[in-house]
Amino acid sequence: MANPIWIMTSAFDQLNLEQTITKANEIGIQGLDLCVFRRDGTRDDFVATHLDYESFGPEDAHRIIEQFNQASLRLSIGAFENLIGGDPIQRVKNQNHLLRLIRMAYLLGGDENDVKVGTFVGYNHELGNQEGGFEKNLLEYQRIFEPIIKYAANLGVSILYENCPMEGWRSSAQFSTYNNLPGVLAARKLMYELIPAKNHGEIYDPSHDIWQHTDPVEVIKNTDMSRLKRIHVKSTRNNPDPFWGNMYPMHQIPEDWAKKAGIPSSTNPWDRHHYEATLPGFGLGDHLDWRAFVNVLKEKGFSGPFEIENEAVLSKQTGKMGAIVQGCKAAVQNLAPLLYELTDEGWVYPQAEYQALKEVNRKDIPLVTMEDL
Repeated sequence: MANPIWIMTSAFDQLNLEQTITKANEIGIQGLDLCVFRRDGTRDDFVATHLDYESFGPEDAHRIIEQFNQASLRLSIGAFENLIGGDPIQRVKNQNHLLRLIRMAYLLGGDENDVKVGTFVGYNHELGNQEGGFEKNLLEYQRIFEPIIKYAANLGVSILYENCPMEGWRSSAQFSTYNNLPGVLAARKLMYELIPAKNHGEIYDPSHDIWQHTDPVEVIKNTDMSRLKRIHVKSTRNNPDPFWGNMYPMHQIPEDWAKKAGIPSSTNPWDRHHYEATLPGFGLGDHLDWRAFVNVLKEKGFSGPFEIENEAVLSKQTGKMGAIVQGCKAAVQNLAPLLYELTDEGWVYPQAEYQALKEVNRKDIPLVTMEDL
């Protein structure tokens, strides 16, 4: 089976769902990972809300399945927030929103339609600053997520964690930039030991390991492939820094100090690790060997989607729809020879392998909250 290419809809936060589907068909992809962030959430970066989560019911699920089948697209859903740390009120709202998304995935067919729910775990720095803080965060993850994963399993739904450390999630005055527990492979392996259930796994984004000077090929070689369900297509161009080095983050210091010493300092939380977000094949080279990366995934039997997560400086960050679409098209064309067999039309996804979403006609179920669980 050929790996389909999808797009994460945070790239199209300027568009509604119908317009996003039109762009997807224009770009020539096979699916969308629908961002369904809280409209009252705390993030102000790459977020979007492409389903009406507040009133979603069986009729909406039927309409979405029909709409996606007409466009020959598959789908997943997700929202990526801090679920074990940060402001306690927002933390509970994020947990309850994840439960809402699990219900939505169930109505859309869940694992039967390969509709997964993407999420972060986050990090609790009050615990993390203590002796044994990493272990305490793992135990807090287990406490919060065990009932969530059990609830999802009962509905036939799987949860997937993305490995972004969310390095800019706190101010540059903070020392650590490790703000999302599954940001390293060791944590993910420990998470599966603490909660052995089969209905949780991962979305692997190689760009996050690139700026951590970790080889994604070696990460995949050591990954439990039964847990790996999605690959994010995004990369990084590293920019070495002689002043701060590339092991620890750059820090915020008084501007006059930096000027007198003739050194750079952090001006925003996301500039601390000296890299530029890129898309493969668009504008700049990056520091990932995509051929080696795809080859090891093939050798290990990965059959899931490659999802373009467009955060590229030259594409998404321009704010220009033309550049956003152009970057996505370039990523598709860059991956095609690595993923597909050569035909008279070139390297293209074999449309005969596309499978329509099943009309599952699920009965409605009530919303639940963490308090209920």
